[in-house]
Amino acid sequence: MKYHIRRSDKEITDKEIMKNVLKTTKYVTIALCMDNRPYLVTLSHGYDETHNCLYFHCAKEGKKIDYIRENNSVWGTAFIDSGYEYGKCNQLYTSVHFSGKIMFVEAIDEKSQALHFMIRQLEKDPEPLISKLKPERLAKVLIGRINIDYMSCKGPEKEKA
Repeated sequence: MKYHIRRSDKEITDKEIMKNVLKTTKYVTIALCMDNRPYLVTLSHGYDETHNCLYFHCAKEGKKIDYIRENNSVWGTAFIDSGYEYGKCNQLYTSVHFSGKIMFVEAIDEKSQALHFMIRQLEKDPEPLISKLKPERLAKVLIGRINIDYMSCKGPEKEKA
């Protein structure tokens, strides 16, 4: 079943704006489900625009991993809060909702690339950290990749002409 954004005056269809939200936000919140029980988790991430995927790193065991291994389908959101418009009862935000599948990255080259995306997205001065990435350490890191198959976006109300 396909849904649409009810407030068409707030719908953003420009893929470049959606990608920019995913490239500039530091966190996404994802919804997972196992045995009909939902679970939300907020993750720092890096967005790979070329492959339209998000990378995150995490512990090798725990609740999130159990949920992902049981059901790798995910729904998530990235959110830019631009404040509240006083006197108009209007929230000024842009949100991107996405769905996809989570896979765990095994290849050292892709793990390295994923960490480059994350570090560059999160750090003001990424190069000192990137220079410390070593293949022997990467083998021990668990990296998740969310392959995005759908995105929608909503933003502040469009100006009326």
